[in-house]
Amino acid sequence: MPIDVEKAMAAPIAPLDYEYDQDKAILYALGVGAGDPPTDPNELKFAFENGLKLLPTFGVIPPFPALMKIIGHPGLKFNPMMLLHGEQYLEVRKTPLPTRAKTVNRPGIKAIYDKGKGATILLECTTENDKGEELFYNVFTVFLRGEGGFGGDPGPKVEIPQGEGDPDAVVEYKTLPQQALLYRLSGDKNPLHADPNFAKMAQFEKPILHGLASFGFAGRAALKAFCGNDPAKFKSISVRFASHVFPGETIVVEMWKQDEETVLLKAKTAERGLDVITNGVVKLNV
Repeated sequence: MPIDVEKAMAAPIAPLDYEYDQDKAILYALGVGAGDPPTDPNELKFAFENGLKLLPTFGVIPPFPALMKIIGHPGLKFNPMMLLHGEQYLEVRKTPLPTRAKTVNRPGIKAIYDKGKGATILLECTTENDKGEELFYNVFTVFLRGEGGFGGDPGPKVEIPQGEGDPDAVVEYKTLPQQALLYRLSGDKNPLHADPNFAKMAQFEKPILHGLASFGFAGRAALKAFCGNDPAKFKSISVRFASHVFPGETIVVEMWKQDEETVLLKAKTAERGLDVITNGVVKLNV
């Protein structure tokens, strides 16, 4: 059924509450590989409550349920199996980040673009604490296969600079065979990441790692290489999800320092040499 842009853009999405504590902060950190080696102070700061720091990429967790709200949203009738999470932008708006908070997430559809073979939806969401202070701002970009051709705006052409030459930093993280089973406990219970039979129906040989888990690994790499593992120096990150990671594979993050506040990155699997994250841009607080 054709997308009704005017109807979809006009329909509000109700705010969503989300409360997190130190245990949820640590569980997320473990889900994106933190705590290895377990005696490293730079790893323990994200995985142990004594002096705990919140990983900046945790910012995708409180608003994540809003992504599911586009299913059944007025003007957007589509098969959920045809939805792909294409890109992610996260901006940290408060430092230091609290390791526990009651939050309100205020989502809304920012734009809908007609890409011919599909439709692209930009879902934005601001996360506030119970004092009304903004903690995070996210834009989830999703692609609806087969839903294009409705005569809508194709959207702007955005040129993302790519790293050239040898990277300035390379960080490798070996994921656990059970990495997806850990990450799903932070809120994304899609069976694609746990059920072998469901994965085969989706044409994967076995369950795959969540894209936002790979996103978390990439964020940790930039935090380590260019922020000295200090979350206060991490401002924002945007990525494109190019392909999947199988739990147990090694994520290799390559990074190029463009200027004092900009790092370009991409990530691939060591085992298959497959780009899994491209068009990565990290902004630093300098």
